[in-house]
Amino acid sequence: MKSQILNNTNQDWHPNIWPPFTQITNSNPQIEVTHGKDALIYTKYPKKELIDGISSWWVTLHGHSNDYIANAIFHQAKTLEQVIFADFLHPQAQILSERLSTLTKLERLFFSDNGSTAVEVALKIAYQSWKNQGETRNQIIAFDGAYHGDTFGAMALGERNIFNENFDNLMFPVKRVPWPSTWINDEEVEIKENKAIKILTNLLKKPTVAVILEPLVQGAGGMNMVRPIFIKKVSEVVNNNNSLLIADEVLTGFGRCGSLFAYQKAKIIPDLISISKGLTGGFLPMGITLAKEKIFQSFISDSPKKTFWHGHSFTANPLGCAAANASLDLLENDPIKYLSLEKKHFAHLEKIKKLPFVKNIRVTGTIAAFDIAIDNNFGYLNSIGKRIKTLSIKKGLFIRPLGNVIYLLPPLCITDKQLEKSYNIIFDILNEL
Repeated sequence: MKSQILNNTNQDWHPNIWPPFTQITNSNPQIEVTHGKDALIYTKYPKKELIDGISSWWVTLHGHSNDYIANAIFHQAKTLEQVIFADFLHPQAQILSERLSTLTKLERLFFSDNGSTAVEVALKIAYQSWKNQGETRNQIIAFDGAYHGDTFGAMALGERNIFNENFDNLMFPVKRVPWPSTWINDEEVEIKENKAIKILTNLLKKPTVAVILEPLVQGAGGMNMVRPIFIKKVSEVVNNNNSLLIADEVLTGFGRCGSLFAYQKAKIIPDLISISKGLTGGFLPMGITLAKEKIFQSFISDSPKKTFWHGHSFTANPLGCAAANASLDLLENDPIKYLSLEKKHFAHLEKIKKLPFVKNIRVTGTIAAFDIAIDNNFGYLNSIGKRIKTLSIKKGLFIRPLGNVIYLLPPLCITDKQLEKSYNIIFDILNEL
């Protein structure tokens, strides 16, 4: 039966769908997509092809409808689509676990459903690991501007703002450390880093469950970037104070920051790592939390109280594991795709940086971002972002600015011509503004 359409403020909205992160009264309706291929998505009305400049919320790693990953899922679906992972193993999960353990140097993998749950699992493991060792710790440390997901534990770790203030009295307390965001020609970077390290060191004088951060780039917080040396200093302080370091690599993993995992640029090994988004190349939802063997061993006991009682119905889904293994194949066979994008971003930004209201240009790997200094509202709710998104779609580019923060995070398959077109569209729009 053909779907009915709801008319709301003279705009057509589907009557049964509740879109995420959308204020209905001042947003445009969702645009129906008919199909996607590589870096392009194709819309039904208006009939248009759009360059997917943000990899469909950072998940579509190798592009839409990638044949290699699609075939891997197809073949797996004819063999085994799902099995309860508490009782059974299957080849795709075993292969994926061995590969990711080798790549990260963390020995144990716990499968879940998405980035938020991967963070929840890391947090619960960290907290219970101390209890299992006979020590109750309550302090958790995160960074200003952080975003770690929208389930309650992950939400508590993130920045407290309008997006979660309705639940403030239900969230546990978290200590905060400044995030020393930096950009090209930032003369204050070392001062900011030293201040943050000093605050972190003082906080860690109290026994702490864990410190959690997004290595190199805070995504939803505004593509706020830090130097690898800062991440290294954080790791050293955490280790010296007998705490655990959780790396939330949900956005930054799988080549997005110019190395397979962002923490590798800092030459550290976290105690726990949360991954999702690009894990399956964007084909299927899946999350994984990786932990060091010593943490896993703290849960091995005859006492049921020391067991990690956590699970998900689709834990280690065979189709998702097949997609993840195929995605890893593509990354390992052609790493130049994620190694070369940073240089290309810098080349295109030469023209953009000449605009007077463009500030704080920053690039890390495949991610390029800058701020638009128009009006005094610097943040997610700045209306300039929606205006730029609407104009970009009309010109053939889909981007979703974070308020006054404009960024590109394209699929690795984007062609040089498509990347150039993306920057030209942004430049033309900024000139119009």
